[in-house]
Amino acid sequence: MMNMEEILELVKDERGRQDEKWGEQNHGKFKWLAILGEEVGEANKAVLENDLQNTKEELIQIAATAVAFLESIERNTNKHDYI
Repeated sequence: MMNMEEILELVKDERGRQDEKWGEQNHGKFKWLAILGEEVGEANKAVLENDLQNTKEELIQIAATAVAFLESIERNTNKHDYI
């Protein structure tokens, strides 16, 4: 069983993979919500298929995407009316 520190490390690792794959992302709030929604949909599918491993992976991706959204807000808040 993983503890919080181990889970957060997995989220941090996933953020690194996201940046490697996509580079720095600076979407608007509605696009970020659509991206998060897509990730949540994948987690829903994994749960419905009773796929525990994929559910865990998708939850890590959701958490990492939420962190990316927050990072984007921090980078862009002063540039325009972000929220």
